[in-house]
Amino acid sequence: MTRPTSDPLDLGKLSAWAPELARTFVALASDIAIVIDADGIVRTVEQGDSGPVAPDAADWIGRSWVDTVSGETRGKIEKLLKEASSQGVARRREVNHPLHAGGNLPIAYTAVRLGAGGPVLAVGRDLRAVAAIQERFIESQQDLERGYWNARQAESQYRQLFQVATDAVMVIDPESLVILDANPAAMRLFASVGDPLIGKHAGAGFAHYSRGPLNELFATARSSGQGGEIRARLLGNAASTSVAATSFRAEHDMRLLVRVRAVDAPGSLQPSGDPATAMAASGDDAAAVTDSTGRIQLANPAFLRLLSLSDEGEAKGRALLDWIGSPEQPLARLIAQVRRQGVVRRFDTVLTPTRGPAEPVEVAATLLTEGDQERIGFTLHRHAPGAAGGASLPPGLREGLERLVAQLGELPLAALVSEASALAEKHFVALALQRTGGDASAAAAMLGTGRDPEAA
Repeated sequence: MTRPTSDPLDLGKLSAWAPELARTFVALASDIAIVIDADGIVRTVEQGDSGPVAPDAADWIGRSWVDTVSGETRGKIEKLLKEASSQGVARRREVNHPLHAGGNLPIAYTAVRLGAGGPVLAVGRDLRAVAAIQERFIESQQDLERGYWNARQAESQYRQLFQVATDAVMVIDPESLVILDANPAAMRLFASVGDPLIGKHAGAGFAHYSRGPLNELFATARSSGQGGEIRARLLGNAASTSVAATSFRAEHDMRLLVRVRAVDAPGSLQPSGDPATAMAASGDDAAAVTDSTGRIQLANPAFLRLLSLSDEGEAKGRALLDWIGSPEQPLARLIAQVRRQGVVRRFDTVLTPTRGPAEPVEVAATLLTEGDQERIGFTLHRHAPGAAGGASLPPGLREGLERLVAQLGELPLAALVSEASALAEKHFVALALQRTGGDASAAAAMLGTGRDPEAA
């Protein structure tokens, strides 16, 4: 006759074989197995022959099982024993065993009662490898955030230089050659093509016979990654210009940076005021202005602090390369690049301050021309140190990650990974919407999801 499914399975006949069962479980499917009597006292401990996960486990025999775990997990053992006694089986619970050598041993236990009033057999798996994976996952999330905020600050400094550059500078799509961004000097130079300039073809502001060479310049920059320069005539203007193009990567896409500089009448393309002075005095970013050879003419307080200088007089007239540059990334290379391109978005090199150790920095630069005089504006951004940890994270994300860390030992790895991924996704969706001014389609394109991020 078949036993009804609602009847509990009687394992009482196996109670005498509890030590042998513990040994079998360890050999087949677990790292440790414990036999606990009806009073909660440990009677048998079995571990794998290849190496015990709990070197101190022999000391547990004869002690109450709850006394072998850390204080914050005693309640889990009590619940596990109560559940096994009342229901016959107990669900998985994760506890910590303090070790004589220091630290804790995390173990996930499940348990079964061997008959009414019989002993409880608990089998466990070592969670140290899982805990290490969880820790690496959280660290990778924090590294990702630190990298993102570094990129955000560098982008802000680049935008500052982009706006004050006295040469006309445009960012164009390399395939369609549509203008994606343009600085004020470009807006003034190509005012004849109409407002707005953004969204128009990059050749729209040039004479018809100059557009073929321009297309070849853009194609070469796109295919080879090498910068180039040609002469071109403006539309309805006899003035000749020098047009330089180079490729760079923005997010996951390739872009072309195009600089246009007057050759016949350079003064006609200059904005009013002194952008060099305005740049050096603006914001909290470390900024300096040099002559065309890299000798400092202006420096703001943030720049002086970064170089451990007490006043601007210590910097004026000295070569920027006294503090900036390395054999692998010399300052001369950056100066040549900015004179050729007009704007350099990102240049990784080394800062050696007057006092203190050398450290990596990211430099952005722009050419500031005034008539026949060339000056170069620089902004410096110190890379965030890896030791900063979660302190550099946005408060919402940091609190969420701290909550997940607090749940280590409470939730299985799959649940922790799922929650952390959902938290990161929500955070990046919010940032994408913020960067695109709430444009859901543009945010979806930035995230590469192809779906409305507001629905996430």
